[in-house]
Amino acid sequence: MTDKKKYIALLASRLGHHEWQVENVIRLIDDGATIPFISRYRKEMTGSLDEVQINHIKDQYEKLVELDKRREAVIRSIEEQDKMSPELLERLNEAVTMTELEDLYLPYRPKRITRASVAREKGLEPLARLIMKQELPDPETEAEKYLDDDVESIEDALRGARDIIAEWINEDESARKKIRRLFDRDARIKSKLVKGKEEEGAKYRDYFEWDEQLSGCPSHRLLAMRRGEDEGFLKISIMPNEERALELLDEIFVKADNDTAEQVLAAVKDSWKRLLGPAMENEFRSLSKEKADEEAIKVFADNLRQLLLAPPLGGKRVLAIDPGYRTGCKVVCLDKQGKLLHNETIFPHPPQNQTALSVKKISSLVNSYKIEAIAIGNGTASRETEDFIKWIKFEGDIKVFVVSEAGASVYSASQVARDEFPDYDVTVRGAVSIGRRLMDPLAELVKIDPKSIGVGQYQHDVDQAKLQQSLDDVVVSCVNRVGVEVNTASKHLLTYVSGLGPQLAGNIIEFRNENGPFKSRQQLKEVKRMGDKAFEQCAGFLRISNAENPLDKSAVHPESYHIVEKMASDLDLAVEDLIKDEEKISGIEIKKYVTEDIGLPTLEDIIEELRKPGRDPRSEIKEFKFADVRSIEDLAEGMVVPGIVTNITRFGAFVDIGVRQDGLVHISNMAKGFVKDPGDVVKLHQHVKVKVVSVDTERNRIQLSLKDV
Repeated sequence: MTDKKKYIALLASRLGHHEWQVENVIRLIDDGATIPFISRYRKEMTGSLDEVQINHIKDQYEKLVELDKRREAVIRSIEEQDKMSPELLERLNEAVTMTELEDLYLPYRPKRITRASVAREKGLEPLARLIMKQELPDPETEAEKYLDDDVESIEDALRGARDIIAEWINEDESARKKIRRLFDRDARIKSKLVKGKEEEGAKYRDYFEWDEQLSGCPSHRLLAMRRGEDEGFLKISIMPNEERALELLDEIFVKADNDTAEQVLAAVKDSWKRLLGPAMENEFRSLSKEKADEEAIKVFADNLRQLLLAPPLGGKRVLAIDPGYRTGCKVVCLDKQGKLLHNETIFPHPPQNQTALSVKKISSLVNSYKIEAIAIGNGTASRETEDFIKWIKFEGDIKVFVVSEAGASVYSASQVARDEFPDYDVTVRGAVSIGRRLMDPLAELVKIDPKSIGVGQYQHDVDQAKLQQSLDDVVVSCVNRVGVEVNTASKHLLTYVSGLGPQLAGNIIEFRNENGPFKSRQQLKEVKRMGDKAFEQCAGFLRISNAENPLDKSAVHPESYHIVEKMASDLDLAVEDLIKDEEKISGIEIKKYVTEDIGLPTLEDIIEELRKPGRDPRSEIKEFKFADVRSIEDLAEGMVVPGIVTNITRFGAFVDIGVRQDGLVHISNMAKGFVKDPGDVVKLHQHVKVKVVSVDTERNRIQLSLKDV
């Protein structure tokens, strides 16, 4: 069996898929297909696996490839030492996890100088072997034979032999397996205050004396304790019951009841204290951190997905305001495509209080630029600015929205913003970003490093490479799920389209600037470096709203146009007449169009797309109004107020209720029954009603509840 065949069988068994599904996913990825493309346009080949399942196969496959690379290095190292046996080689080849492989390699791993290696140099290994058998009537008499210039006393000889035995115990595969199981089942994480750090480490007060089962410790708590340790305020230990650990080791290694067995018993204790215990603690520190990272990254990724797929206002003329007091409110007017038409500053708030002049300016701008909606950033002076705007009597129905500013300052100072608006300062760029976020959150937020958007928990404490990869995957997934209008998209947005990347995205913009808007998907093939593979991957996700062929506006892939044309021809209709004609579409017998390459999953997608071509999967945006509370002092226990969910963590959700300080709905206050995951109860930016449970003005903390509302 080749390595790939072996991987396929192993992954199918491990992940619960058919071997053909795994094989096809790996082949498609090796051929350069992207995950969004595979999940959307290759359903027959994968058995309709979704993006998460395909990603999982890809990740696990890459881990197996890494395992084999490590296996080769281990085998080479042992062979160079001339210590390989057929049995060992077979076991190395059968190892299916990195831990198993490293346990087998441990006795052969080149070591720095250890107490055991020093004892071996003194010639004490034969004594250690004799003691390990536990058959000697008197170990001291035997030890006397090993005395020389290097070994001055019987105790020196016995100590050296015990050092060698301790290392054997640490490297014993069965011992490590048993102790690992004990850690997995019973290890406790304990956290203690570092002496004299009470005041400095006050924010970690909850963990000054903490003790719980490691397996039950949630990710946010583990990451909090580790941060406290990294900052020098806490000391953490991860250990099972020592007595039980020693019992397990004694069962393996202590085989008699004599003086020699006492030496082995002493070596067991030493090995546990000095070698095996600390090694396993380090292993479980890493494993628990990895698990906590995965959970925290998943929370961040789920939040980011919800944020990117937030409802768009769509192509409306927008007036956007970045509010402020002393420096004023920066106002910009944008056209339906988000192009900047006008900017200026008004001062409706203290200390200037130019209210009348500001009303006049806003009214004039709304009329001049035929404004349809107003976006207000949710930062400083947001509530006051919202009140001011809603107080103005506009001629038409102007909708007012408060928009999250998270990351807007990062964008406005970025190279992307400087390239877009070289002649404007950061305040104008920030206001434009607020307006565009209302029009299309996805198109605007992709310009910002996801880590700067401020959703999730302990983002700086987790593995940064894994976090970045996960967030990039989410952005790619969302962009391709929604689809991109090729004639208006920024280079940044196009970069995330399946099969493109920065180079091709730039070439598309260049082609658009030189030749005008694209008139068809086929025209994309004229873009520099747009090969057949790249076209195959990107075409279905790019939309051309003014194209002659109506299918170019849809998610139907060009490779399937002939099927739609055949459906229309069979009904004696043109394609444009078939699209959106529910009666005609419902009458199509899709089984007639099944071929060797095209099955029911693809045909069902095509029918769905014909009903609503290019439909945006995002929901519709809704206006929101805060209660008449302005500050934390206005709140009282038992009060019920409307709010917007701003962040979701493993321990609950944060809700903006309009008082400049988000309140926490703890997981225990989310529903009357048990809640495993806050994400099952609320979604980011969801409009909710919450009850005020407690208010701590001193620590600026608000506890909220979704129960009994």
